[in-house]
Amino acid sequence: MQRVFAWPYRGILAFLIWTGVRPWQLTLLSLALNVVTGVLIVSGAWLAAGGVLILAGACDVFDGSVARHRGEAKRAGAFMDSVLDRVSDMILFSCLFWRLAADGRGFEAALALVTLIVSLVVSHIRAEAEAAGVLLSDGLFQRLERVLALIVGLVIPGAMLPVLVLLAVLGTVTVVQRVYSALRGA
Repeated sequence: MQRVFAWPYRGILAFLIWTGVRPWQLTLLSLALNVVTGVLIVSGAWLAAGGVLILAGACDVFDGSVARHRGEAKRAGAFMDSVLDRVSDMILFSCLFWRLAADGRGFEAALALVTLIVSLVVSHIRAEAEAAGVLLSDGLFQRLERVLALIVGLVIPGAMLPVLVLLAVLGTVTVVQRVYSALRGA
């Protein structure tokens, strides 16, 4: 997969660097696009939400790369990116919960809430481990995988239930992996 996406990735990255866009601008654009995605989810326009989420995810993928290539990679930028990623997760999965609950799809709404909680716990475990001096970045299902899975659930009719089951189960596995790794590394 890396070979397939290597040349488009490098091309987009070169274009972004050429335009002079700053990493923080991509981070804030990603957040804004996640807000739009949340509004579209609540309104029931799931296909449009999936399309906007693709753009939000792309901004999130490229902000760190642009920072490294421009020599602007700093802890403050990484901190801002991480915090706004959590805010974006909260927006996406709370809006999904809201819509599913309003539609009377209680089980799916509960899974969206579980996914929100698990995504926050995964991040919190990493933060606590790093505060204790344990470098921790492993895990089966992290933010990029969650976003990609959510895109699939939004753009393929009928795919939301299996996607939410996958997100809840693999997110929980990631929590267990990170706890184990953190305890082993401490």
